Amino acid sequence: MTAIIGSVITGVLALVGVVITVLAGNSKTDKAIQTSQAVTDTKLEELTREVREHNNFARRVPVIEEQIKVINHRIEDLERGRS
Repeated sequence: MTAIIGSVITGVLALVGVVITVLAGNSKTDKAIQTSQAVTDTKLEELTREVREHNNFARRVPVIEEQIKVINHRIEDLERGRS
């Protein structure tokens, strides 16, 4: 009978040890995942900002190109008028 009680106590203590170890490991893993997710979110926000900035620039370039064409034509007209 004493051997059975000793075995049960040993088994319970081993089970408690395993549960504590698993919970501690899960907690550590959760913290690592949260940190990694925070870094990913920050990088994604920065990339989103850069893409928006680029898109804004890309929308303005054709307008600038058209204005340059108009300016070049005006210069050509002025140069022809001097000759």
